[in-house]
Amino acid sequence: MQVLVVYCHPRPDSFTAAVKNTVLEKLHAADAAVTVLDLYAEGFDPVMGGPENAAYLDCTLGRSHVAAHVVAIEACDTLIFVYPTWWYGLPAMLKGWLDRVLLPGSAFLMPDETHSDIRPGLTHIKRLAVFTTCGASWWLTRIIGAPGKRTILRGLRILCAPRCRTAFAAHYLMDASSPTSRAKHLKRVARKMDRFLGGPGEPQKVPA
Repeated sequence: MQVLVVYCHPRPDSFTAAVKNTVLEKLHAADAAVTVLDLYAEGFDPVMGGPENAAYLDCTLGRSHVAAHVVAIEACDTLIFVYPTWWYGLPAMLKGWLDRVLLPGSAFLMPDETHSDIRPGLTHIKRLAVFTTCGASWWLTRIIGAPGKRTILRGLRILCAPRCRTAFAAHYLMDASSPTSRAKHLKRVARKMDRFLGGPGEPQKVPA
């Protein structure tokens, strides 16, 4: 199992870091080969400037500017995102990562003379997971539409393998969390990871 964990939080003492550590513990216990991209720690630049955008749109951009990240995506069969939900969506750092790293010709194929829509380029990815925190309640997040979750588990998933397995866990009302709620959530993340990885006694489920 080749796993890429994309981690996005500016503080190493955050609860999101504890979630990441729980995810990594389960991956190491499963003897997975793990690559971690810690976007803040490496100082990833999420800004797509004008010339880069122009080259992106006409498919002349290449990949040298983010080569290590593209290689990591192409090498994995399991992709996991760990991040805080801010304003119901992805942190700007992570959204910029998606903008700059999921390239046409790699993550997806652009429409052409025989194809009217984009086509998947990440069909080697068979597992996709999101572990996040939300300041808002589950109800309010649902009313807004959970755009961050939908971006990854719908928008990105459609580029992956047709029967790609997914997992999701969020600690809602994070701003009012307690040591008890946080400990309970870490146990939930651990259970989700067991099912996601197909642990002992866990039947493999195909997403609807």
